Amino acid sequence: MGRILGIDYGSHRVGIAVSDPSRTISQPLMTLINDDQLMKRLLEIIDSYEVEELVVGEPRTLKGELGQSAEEVHEFVFKIRESCGIPVKLWDERLTSVQARLSMLQMGLKKKQRAQKATVDKVAAALLLQNYLDALQMAEDPSSNNESAKHE
Repeated sequence: MGRILGIDYGSHRVGIAVSDPSRTISQPLMTLINDDQLMKRLLEIIDSYEVEELVVGEPRTLKGELGQSAEEVHEFVFKIRESCGIPVKLWDERLTSVQARLSMLQMGLKKKQRAQKATVDKVAAALLLQNYLDALQMAEDPSSNNESAKHE
C-alpha cells in the first residue's frame, strides 16, 4: 500500500502532508510557494515518497456549500490529475486552518511559530489528510468506532 499525499491548496502557499505507508497517520511535510514551479515540485514529492493517491482540500462554507476559492482548487485538481496519473480526491477542508491553529497551541508552539502561515498550511494539510485516513479506516472496519465507544 502506497502513501497518500494531502494538499491544502492556496493561491499563495500550498500545505503538504504525507501518510505513513500503512495509511494510518499523517504528518506535516512542507509548505510550497504557489508559483510556476509548483507542479514540478509536487511531481518530485509524489515520486520521492512513492505516493499512490492525492487528497486535496475542497473549500466549503459552514453550511457545506462550495467556498469562494473552490473554482481555483478545482482547476488545480484538473491540472494535477492530468500531470500525475494517480487518483486525486477532493475532501472537505472546513475548519482545518482553525483546527491547525488550535493543535499548534496545544502542542505548545510559541506565538511566533503559530503565526507563521507556512506552518499553519502544512499542519492544516496534515489534519485534512488525517480526517481522510480516519474515514478510510471507518469504511474498512465500521465496528472499530463502536468498539472504541464501548471503552469510553
